[in-house]
Amino acid sequence: MFYKYFGRLHINTNEVSKMYSIFDVANWFLEKEEMTHKKVQKLCYYAQSWSYTLKDRPIADDNFESWVHGPVSPKLYEKYKNSGYKELSADNDFVCKFKLEDEELLESVWLTYGKCTANALEVLSHSEAPWRLARIGLQGDEKSSNVISPKHMKEYYLKVYEGDLKEGW
Repeated sequence: MFYKYFGRLHINTNEVSKMYSIFDVANWFLEKEEMTHKKVQKLCYYAQSWSYTLKDRPIADDNFESWVHGPVSPKLYEKYKNSGYKELSADNDFVCKFKLEDEELLESVWLTYGKCTANALEVLSHSEAPWRLARIGLQGDEKSSNVISPKHMKEYYLKVYEGDLKEGW
């Protein structure tokens, strides 16, 4: 179930599209709490997925690929690849500049997934159709740069949102 931040998640399809840097989205979550690279990757993935689902557009300027440990933004990976399991924090110069409805979407993602560990988010993403579909034909530990389809994200999470997810999707 996707938590609608205080029931106020507004979807305005007439707005001019605004896409943010993947680093701004990551920093927004890192301002909430320090976390590992893996956890921030998964939270950014869910932000992107829910943005496609509810706003019909990406919130961030990067695709997510179906890596072994779940969805990964290549840009975030490049920035944080040497951090290992170290807890990350927001960049010192980060200034929150999200529009209200985009910040509400991020807050909803945080309230839905923020309490989960990085490993729990990995397991969750592995159980969901968008990541699984992008890995068709691959072995469990096989490297992949297959992009997770925005169409599959939107279709799958819309079913989650509507409470209409059927077995096997």
